[in-house]
Amino acid sequence: MKKIEAIIKPFKLEDVKEALVEAGIEGMTVSEVKGYGRQQGHSELYRGAEYVVEFIPKIKIEIVVSNDEYAEIAIKAINGAAKTGKIGDGKIFVSQIDSVVRIRTDEKDEEAL
Repeated sequence: MKKIEAIIKPFKLEDVKEALVEAGIEGMTVSEVKGYGRQQGHSELYRGAEYVVEFIPKIKIEIVVSNDEYAEIAIKAINGAAKTGKIGDGKIFVSQIDSVVRIRTDEKDEEAL
């Protein structure tokens, strides 16, 4: 099993969700997060005063899939839908999941997905 975490621009969430549904990927967790990468934040003007926004609002999507094949499908869907070609498009992280338990039924691993 693989866990895919994607950090994307907020306005791309609906596009990514639609791409994942079309690819047959069911279920995701979405969180509003803040952070920065190479861009190191940016300056904005508010009522004539300039201030630095160090942490930029982003969306974090978490998905767990049963195998490498579904992981590749999900990665391609996210990458295609989230890409604008501009700095700050985000990142996709993939990690191994050892075990999953569905709390309601005690199902384990792939059955719990």
